[in-house]
Amino acid sequence: MKPSGLDRREFGRAAALAALAGVTVFIEEGCGGGSSPSGSSGATGPPAPVAGQISGNHGHQAVISTAALQAGGDLSLDIQGGADHPHSLVLAAAEVISIRQGGQVSKDATTTAGHMHVVTFRGTAPGPGGIY
Repeated sequence: MKPSGLDRREFGRAAALAALAGVTVFIEEGCGGGSSPSGSSGATGPPAPVAGQISGNHGHQAVISTAALQAGGDLSLDIQGGADHPHSLVLAAAEVISIRQGGQVSKDATTTAGHMHVVTFRGTAPGPGGIY
């Protein structure tokens, strides 16, 4: 009788397919009786990209990628999107981390074509126990 779960060959194939699809494979060890902090059932996936709300918008787009949220460093964004002129804004590392943790940050974009925009990012709170 085959034990439940994947054998090495099946796991290797599933992991390779997941990697090609850009997905992370998590392996859960056993079924111990321990509990996670704050009632967490373990890690959830990485944070989703966060799109900013842009005041007086006319085609601009401001999106913080998953990679930038995970890195948590200083970030410079070009928010031109579909508009016919550029704007940019800079987020400090602490602001990126705040957004990653579910906070709200508003920043002025550069003045271009005689106007500017305020961009507000509202992060998605991390999973249970503060874990992504």
